[in-house]
Amino acid sequence: MKPRHQRMALIIGGLALLGLVATLVLNAFQSNLVFFFSPTQVAAGEAPRGKSFRIGGMVKEGSLQRQPDGVTLRFVVTDTDKDMTVAYKGILPDLFREGKGVVAQGKLAEDGVFAATEVLAKHDENYMPPEAAKAVSDAHERAASNKAAAEATARTLKP
Repeated sequence: MKPRHQRMALIIGGLALLGLVATLVLNAFQSNLVFFFSPTQVAAGEAPRGKSFRIGGMVKEGSLQRQPDGVTLRFVVTDTDKDMTVAYKGILPDLFREGKGVVAQGKLAEDGVFAATEVLAKHDENYMPPEAAKAVSDAHERAASNKAAAEATARTLKP
C-alpha cells in the first residue's frame, strides 16, 4: 500500500472507532437517564410506561402500611393535588417520615401502583428536592386558581 492509502485507512479506522465509542457512551447515558415526575404528571399520563423514573412529593399522613415481614410497605406520595400509591420492599432511610418530602425511583405497575426500587428522604429540616418543591408549588397554584374560579362561578349564579 502506498503511504497515502495507509494514512487514509488510518483516518477512516480512527473515525470509525471514535463513532463506536461515542455510540456506546450515548447509549449508556440514555439507559441511565432517569426523569422526575410529580403525582399530577403521572396521573395525566406524562410518565413513561415500562421505564424507570422518579416520583416525588410529600408522604401523606396516615398512609404508611407495613406488611408483617417488616420490609414490605406501601405509602402515598402527594403533591397536594394528586396522590400516588408507592409499593416498596426494603429498608427505608432513617429520615423517612409521614408528612415529609420523599423521592422514589422505580416503575409504574399495570395496576397504577408505583413499584419503587429506591426511596430517598430529605436530609435536613428545610430540604426538599427542587423538582418536588416545584411540583408542590404548582399544585398549590392550581388549587388556588380552581378555588377562585369556583367562587367566581358561584357569585355569578347567585340571584
